[in-house]
Amino acid sequence: MNNQNQYALKTMVHDKIWLSSPHMGGSEETYVQEAFDTNWVAPLGPNVDNFEKTIAEYVNESVYVAALSSGTAAIHLALQLLGVGPGDEVICQSFTFSASANPILYLGATPVFVDSEKDTWNLSPDLLEKAILDRMANGKKPKAIVAVHLYGMPYKIDYISRIAENYGIPIVEDSAEALGSAFKNRKCGSFGDIGIFSFNGNKIITTSGGGALLAKNEEIKKKAVFLATQARDDAPHYQHSSVGYNYRMSNILAGIGRGQMEVLDDRVAARRANFEFYKEHLGHLVTIAFLEEPEGFFCNRWLTCVLTPSFTYREKLRLALLDENIESRPLWKPMHLQPIFTQYPNYSDGTSENLFERGLCLPSGSNLSKDDLKRTVAIILKNR
Repeated sequence: MNNQNQYALKTMVHDKIWLSSPHMGGSEETYVQEAFDTNWVAPLGPNVDNFEKTIAEYVNESVYVAALSSGTAAIHLALQLLGVGPGDEVICQSFTFSASANPILYLGATPVFVDSEKDTWNLSPDLLEKAILDRMANGKKPKAIVAVHLYGMPYKIDYISRIAENYGIPIVEDSAEALGSAFKNRKCGSFGDIGIFSFNGNKIITTSGGGALLAKNEEIKKKAVFLATQARDDAPHYQHSSVGYNYRMSNILAGIGRGQMEVLDDRVAARRANFEFYKEHLGHLVTIAFLEEPEGFFCNRWLTCVLTPSFTYREKLRLALLDENIESRPLWKPMHLQPIFTQYPNYSDGTSENLFERGLCLPSGSNLSKDDLKRTVAIILKNR
């Protein structure tokens, strides 16, 4: 093949449209440069303090925030702070990413998976209560509940909270995908006994890698920070009476987070606009269904997700998009179907399995152009 033909083929390849790529706002470099200028490059410093303060002010529910290395680390510490240990059982939403469940195993506890309901795709109140009663009948009262706001859609907070309170079981509110989402005008992350956020590279805002733990009182935050900094005792030498972890966020990454928080509302608005664009141009198709917000729910639309009639149809769309260099992704594969988790108890009615087989996440980044959205819609219409 001559050079001219090679060039022609290259120009035919469309630019990549990512599912959810990082989107910088402009101030991140300023805060990171401050960290370099002042030599605050350790896992503490002014950016960490101010990032935590900004998150707490945004949530606005008297929470105390610990900035950590990941959302997974936050779940791990949350469960440990709630007393979860070897031999305990922890209820976990099955329809989620594995990071919601893995920390249960870190602590030597047993995950008990509960399926979703169809209104929000989150934890089913009916199956949750069934699981609690069944575990208690078998002599194992669950130690905690990991409830997830999937794809930014709040779970049925009133129902789930009431059940948890009735049985005296604390909730770890997994808001990894729900920064900016709200229920009855109250921000997600503030409802559980302990809440968590993720700032992974594909989230609505990012610190490259990072997370946060949100506590209802300052003492819990202090314990989280203690464990996250290798559990070093108050002594002039290095002394440790507890097992600790290297989970604290660096001052440099927190600088990125400070800049990202300044544009968070803009990012939420952009992702919600993506959802509305897809709904406007695809909502008339009988083969495409969207997850709507129930009354009182506000979803950040981290990812726009659609349901198709079948696994075959979903794969047809996914592969057609892939052929055009457009990234899409099936909905989460339920935890109770994952090879690592099949041995553990689960309370399923088939809802999440059906969603996994039929569901597709469309490109949803806040930096998508109108041309990107039009190109994605055109491929779906062409393959309807």
